[in-house]
Amino acid sequence: MNSPLIQLLVLAGIAVFLILRLKNVLGTRDGYEKPTAVEAPQKTTKGPAFEVIEGGPDLDITDHAPEGSDSALALAEMKRVEPSFGVSDFLGGARGAYEMIVMGYEHGNLGDIQPFLSEEIYESFLDGVAAREDQGLTVESHFIGIREMELVNATMDRTTNEAELTIRYVAEMTSVVKDRDGNVVEGSPTEVKRQKDTWVFSRVMGSDDPNWLLVSTDG
Repeated sequence: MNSPLIQLLVLAGIAVFLILRLKNVLGTRDGYEKPTAVEAPQKTTKGPAFEVIEGGPDLDITDHAPEGSDSALALAEMKRVEPSFGVSDFLGGARGAYEMIVMGYEHGNLGDIQPFLSEEIYESFLDGVAAREDQGLTVESHFIGIREMELVNATMDRTTNEAELTIRYVAEMTSVVKDRDGNVVEGSPTEVKRQKDTWVFSRVMGSDDPNWLLVSTDG
């Protein structure tokens, strides 16, 4: 065997060896394979994906007065001067005060309600009770309940911090007026009377006295 033939056989053997080695390392693939898709890198954002809106409307105010109205602005000013003030809390107190004041007047117990009356209102109530007594009249009343109640106006004097809140009430009660002999001269113990009142309460916001005073009682 001549030398060129030997060299050719050696080279062929080396080629076969390399092919077998590549197949063992890389493996085999059958048929057409789609190239692997390359995903675009995800964009990273800092902070929340939505904007948080702060400073929305105060529901304690807008539940009782139209947003942006004069009354709503006055209520906001009251809260600015006295942060602990709440419109809903006030209305809850005004509901109880109505029954207490009405029944205090009907039964002549003005001493119990005097701390919640302005001087002018107290004097007018005192005159009314005195006139009944002079005529020998007594009143028997039963408070049934408040059927409607609405905040109709609010004002705030920025100079004096005096606030006024106007409340409209619709209540139901029975009332009987009797003379000295016990005869009924007005009303009925079984007839329910619907009473409508518009009251104004006043207070200096930020003051130490927590009581709101009744300053007007228009029917």
